[in-house]
Amino acid sequence: MEKKWVIAIHGGAENQSREDLSESKQAAYEQGLENALMAGWHILKEGGSAIDAVEAAVRSMENNPLFNAGKGGSLSEDESNEFDAAIMDGKTMQAGAVAGVKHVKHPITLAKTIMQQSKHVLLCATGAEEFAKSQGLEMKPDGYFKTEEKEKALKEAQKEEETKGNDTVGAVALDMHGNLAAATSTGGLVNQHPGRVGDSPIIGAGTYANNEVCAVSCTGDGEGILRANVAHEVYALMKYKGLSLKEASSQAMSIYKDRIEGDRNFIALDPEGNVEFSFETSLMFRACKRQDDPAYIAMWREESTINDPEVQLSK
Repeated sequence: MEKKWVIAIHGGAENQSREDLSESKQAAYEQGLENALMAGWHILKEGGSAIDAVEAAVRSMENNPLFNAGKGGSLSEDESNEFDAAIMDGKTMQAGAVAGVKHVKHPITLAKTIMQQSKHVLLCATGAEEFAKSQGLEMKPDGYFKTEEKEKALKEAQKEEETKGNDTVGAVALDMHGNLAAATSTGGLVNQHPGRVGDSPIIGAGTYANNEVCAVSCTGDGEGILRANVAHEVYALMKYKGLSLKEASSQAMSIYKDRIEGDRNFIALDPEGNVEFSFETSLMFRACKRQDDPAYIAMWREESTINDPEVQLSK
């Protein structure tokens, strides 16, 4: 029996037009996606674990100021960075998560370390940072994370007296051993109230993985995704209604829309290696690679099947 292995990633989903992004910036996003994708893919190719692959892919995006995770993350009302992240192992159903940390270079690695070295699932703020230091994780001063672009975005949001959505990054993977994993990391909203936590670090809302069913990583309106429990909704529709990944993804995007507003966007992967990119926005920064097949890298909705006819797009 052929071993299936695949990784899919997202760098967030937004409502933009092609005119909003210069050719050079679009190329930079595509390169950033390729770098993250291949960081995880190489681990899978060498027989490594899905959990290590999703961590590697997300770490790559945390290093890239184009994405709203780690370096270049969004700024809160008080001009500080606050990071959330989660990771889940579909084999063991162990999970680790972190919320509201300010100085950890790689929040996703802290989440993984919590999963592996702590008796807890979710640590936040100063307690999480103290744990990171005790585990020898790399810390950075405030200035490392701030960029001119994100400072400008904060001033614009403050002038308009509103918060603005921004990207979240994530990855899902299936390794040669049949194990699934999911990881998500974010810098939150522009101009959010200090201490606000979105869906990303909440297991079942923004991140979920179970070998029997699926792995999911979300991006979009954090409050809405929290209330709709989107990642677990995909799982539940597959587990209890027997829906396919595509059918479950489509329904999870729309269920309770009459009461829960906000866009729901996510990537999902099942044990057979089927991939779903589900998004309501005009674009999702996304990529996947299955075994030694060509990499699929896309941003705009109409690019949903380029180079990979098996990649599905839920509308």
